Amino acid sequence: MTIREFKMPDVGEGLTEAEILKWYVQPGDTVTDGQVVCEVETAKAAVELPIPFDGTVHELVFPEGTTVDVGQVIISVNVGGDAPAAAPAPAPVAAPAPEAEAEEPQGRQPVLVGYGVAATSTRRRARKAPAGSAAAPAAVVPEQLNGHGSATAAAKPLAKPPVRKLAKDLGVDLTVVVPTGPDGIITREDVHRAAAPVTEPAPAVAAPAPTPVQAPVAVTAPVATGDARETRVPIKGVRKATAAAMVGSAFTAPHVTEFVTFDITRTMKLVEELKADKDLAGLRINPLLIIAKAVLVAVRRNPEINAAWDEAAQEIVLKHYVNLGIAAATPRGLIVPNIKDAHSQTLPELSRSLSELVATAREGKTTPAAMQGGTFTITNVGVFGVDTGTPILNPGESAILAVGAIKLQPWVHKGKVKPRQVTTLALSFDHRLVDGELGSKFLADVAAVLEQPKRLMTWA
Repeated sequence: MTIREFKMPDVGEGLTEAEILKWYVQPGDTVTDGQVVCEVETAKAAVELPIPFDGTVHELVFPEGTTVDVGQVIISVNVGGDAPAAAPAPAPVAAPAPEAEAEEPQGRQPVLVGYGVAATSTRRRARKAPAGSAAAPAAVVPEQLNGHGSATAAAKPLAKPPVRKLAKDLGVDLTVVVPTGPDGIITREDVHRAAAPVTEPAPAVAAPAPTPVQAPVAVTAPVATGDARETRVPIKGVRKATAAAMVGSAFTAPHVTEFVTFDITRTMKLVEELKADKDLAGLRINPLLIIAKAVLVAVRRNPEINAAWDEAAQEIVLKHYVNLGIAAATPRGLIVPNIKDAHSQTLPELSRSLSELVATAREGKTTPAAMQGGTFTITNVGVFGVDTGTPILNPGESAILAVGAIKLQPWVHKGKVKPRQVTTLALSFDHRLVDGELGSKFLADVAAVLEQPKRLMTWA
């Protein structure tokens, strides 16, 4: 038989290790090209890893819960035509000899989602002996996850494993998809275009509410038992990366926060009217959707707010597109996926994008790519009953808007005190990029649209 080894790929830019959260296969199981075999957690997200060849699982090198360096073998597969021999008695796997570190490659290649990798590799730690591993004489062929292994390139359309999985999930035959990627590679957009006539209306019906999800305490922290007075929770994965990013942002970009409290009653009425509109049947309509649209209108009126500070080049980078980030609390920590090119989306399209973004975050399936390239962020603290806050900028962005709780309060309306729906918005911005005048104009525009939502049309 012939054994191929699958190594831990570089699942995100600059990442050096990942923790194996769950194995979906066991030794002896049959696997096919593109099949997800395990889920791993990096410093950015939980990612499913598809295997790039067909065969029978020979060995799971590491058990669940093990942190593995990029480039280490995590699973081996028998790809030969002969049936595998009966597995011998389990034997422990010894830690690699010191010489193995010297033989470790000094460079890595992109192996999963097309990200670049660092020029240096991390020092390989002693391997933890997996339970139930076995040794068997076989020809070993190292394999990287390049999306279209040379053994099958001639017979199959060119597509990376995540794209193959997407096509499988959407029921799209890759052999009939027209590729637009370099060298004839099929992209995710190609698959979505091929699936659009069948699948586009469906997600809107089942999509959950596009609001940040509160992480259950029982999931994020161990519960103290007996007479324990303290519980220690390891800081790792997404939570560790978020903490480092927030510290870097807070002490790099000079933050300024401004607030505005206003009457949002008309927007709340508009939300109810849109919910009853037959043309929007099946879409998730809520205040966050209209707030997101108001932000996009305000960005168009104040384009300098949508920028980034390039310290190395000493330049301000003005973005002519909006990748709208939505902060979401998940069991693994705070993440900020973003909607690509949100500025060009219609209201129904934006509703679908918000629903998909939050549903994916709830399931813990947000990819590193979905969290990169954001230009402006909204964080909805109101969902937790909080009136407002002073949000910290998402690294690389110039501003972030916090949306407070919408509450019925006494308000002066047309000269009389009446009960009205009132909320507070807080805008934090990088004072190197955004001065007080620009920040104030932008925040006032967002509030003005939400006070009089007809401005969504008159200012568009």
